[in-house]
Amino acid sequence: MPPPQHYDSIVIGSGQGGTPLCQALASAGLRTALIEKIHVGGTCINEGCTPTKTMVASGRVAYLARRGPDYGVHTRAVRIAMERVRKRKRDIVVSFRSGSERRIAKTRNLNLIYGQASFTGPKSIVVRTPKRGELHFTADRFFINAGCRPTVPDIPGLSEVPFLNSTSIMELAKVPAHLFVLGGGYVGLESAQLFRRLGSRVTILQRAPQLLSGEDKDIAEAVAGILQQDGIQIHLDSAVEEVSGSRNRITVNFRTAGKSRKLEGTHLLVATGRVPNSDTLNLPAAAISADAHRFIRVNEKLETSAKDIFALGDIKGGPAFTHISYDDFRILRANLLENGNASTTNRLVPYTVFIDPQLGRIGISEAEARAQNLAVRIAKMPMNYVARALEVDESRGFMKAIVDATTDQILGAAILGIEGGEIMAQLQIAMMGQLPYTTLRDAVFAHPTLAESFNNLFTKFQD
Repeated sequence: MPPPQHYDSIVIGSGQGGTPLCQALASAGLRTALIEKIHVGGTCINEGCTPTKTMVASGRVAYLARRGPDYGVHTRAVRIAMERVRKRKRDIVVSFRSGSERRIAKTRNLNLIYGQASFTGPKSIVVRTPKRGELHFTADRFFINAGCRPTVPDIPGLSEVPFLNSTSIMELAKVPAHLFVLGGGYVGLESAQLFRRLGSRVTILQRAPQLLSGEDKDIAEAVAGILQQDGIQIHLDSAVEEVSGSRNRITVNFRTAGKSRKLEGTHLLVATGRVPNSDTLNLPAAAISADAHRFIRVNEKLETSAKDIFALGDIKGGPAFTHISYDDFRILRANLLENGNASTTNRLVPYTVFIDPQLGRIGISEAEARAQNLAVRIAKMPMNYVARALEVDESRGFMKAIVDATTDQILGAAILGIEGGEIMAQLQIAMMGQLPYTTLRDAVFAHPTLAESFNNLFTKFQD
């Protein structure tokens, strides 16, 4: 066996943290290798944000087309060309992925190697490649950005049913007649509404007592109401006991309210969470510690238990968002290449659930504030109080902000409404600038915009 090749840095995984990190390391003069198992770009570009939001856009066009008469616009019956929806999604994914590949190829000191990496020691890995067999490498530093994959729950009969996951559902050539969705999280809800708008009958089965288990109860109930208004059937507190069926017919047996029930449909999406891709990395060989769920443990500077080995992105647990993975990259770049002292401590974590209307979230929820015994005031206002929302006939949802009762600082917000993510981002900027809520309440915003809703929101305290 030839001696292993040595690099200054090896990055395992080309997600939204690993890709810019390997380029930054190489551009700093460090001989760097990027090991990628399948395709450049990670989950976000290939199976996550980019393709799902592309398809969600098609669903929204179908929704608006059907609502044409509400605006005095009459069109012919809406027809969904699923293969065209899929092709548009594929084209955008390929465009984004190939752009990343070109930038990697043009970076000096950087080698891209396709294969499955696993540690053989504290400073060494083996990469099993599809064409070149096993390759051995050593490095001064390792960075793990290997991400997560959809989990497969232990449900009797599931392994014998042609079920879908968050990746395969986007490759359907036809719209399902009746889609079951197991799970009431972000992936499940976005997919449920998308395929309902494309023409499917949709049933959500959620084991927990509410959708979006991490959100306040009023948010979850409002989201459920919106989805039900769109024609989606929802079963909460429902434990699936068994699934069965074939390519054309799937039966789901579940228990709810102490009774057993049975439903039949044509397709089954399993959206019950994700598990880290750490099981193939042979972490013990490098003395890398992981938790009970196999997420790699890191400190506030993204250091693992092994010296000179770092983890970033979803594989370390915590918020599984593209923008968090990218910020992980910025922390490592600042500390390792710019003599900085960056950390994840007190990092604001914004996110948006791309149902329609969107749910934008920042900071702490009301439930979290109450659990911490914080003295807070809650500002809450329905979207039908917002002139712009009424003018475009998109007034479902509400706005909610959590304010420190002593300092008037905004501690968190939930915006369930048209462009909820964009409105949330404006509140995030105010939080970053430590502006009191009164500044937004008294500001002069252009009329009619969604931003001017802050003038009214911060006069609607519930106390």
